[in-house]
Amino acid sequence: MNENLFASFIAPTILGLPAAVLIILLPPLLIPTSKYLINNRLIATQQWLIQLTSKQMMTMHNAKGRTWSLMLMWLIIFIATTNLLGLLPHSFTPTTQLSMNLAMAIPLWAGAVTTGFRSKTKNALAHLLPQGTPTPLIPMLVIIETISLFIQPMALAVRLTANITAGHLLMHLIGSATLAMSTTNLPSTLIIFTVLILLTMLEIAVALIQAYVFTLLVSLYLHENT
Repeated sequence: MNENLFASFIAPTILGLPAAVLIILLPPLLIPTSKYLINNRLIATQQWLIQLTSKQMMTMHNAKGRTWSLMLMWLIIFIATTNLLGLLPHSFTPTTQLSMNLAMAIPLWAGAVTTGFRSKTKNALAHLLPQGTPTPLIPMLVIIETISLFIQPMALAVRLTANITAGHLLMHLIGSATLAMSTTNLPSTLIIFTVLILLTMLEIAVALIQAYVFTLLVSLYLHENT
């Protein structure tokens, strides 16, 4: 039976209606919360990780930049949980869709750049022209720096999409090879299955790292403009 390699990246539908919105709303519902004064170990570990990440990411920011801390923490939690849920069998990963990643990257980048132009107009414009540039090269460098500025959200989205998609494709190919060889060559099947387990562990790490990298780059863009 021929299976479409990209079938898992097609947005799912329920009765002809897109189910992507429901899938996107699912990860926040899985975050455990506590109503008690003394938290259990799971809640305590979760709060410790959030505080550690927030402290590491917000240390370089001033008071104005730290007002984004809540949004950045929710961003990294959302991307991480979405990536991890996408590793489950027969599941859909919204972060493999470039359109969704652009929908996250463009508003955050635009908000950071707008903040910079409003609060530090001279510094924001100075980024478009490196210091000591020869006069004949000024127009060309301004154009290049402007283009690089507008490419930033595209680079954010493409990086996340490419890393998550590549991992899913590789797992799909190795899983298919394991299933195909299971009836013909048992030793080779065991070796490939071991590789699949190691790759799955790697993809779990990649899912968390990509969430951190995406949020960290947004934080760096904010730091440049505050």
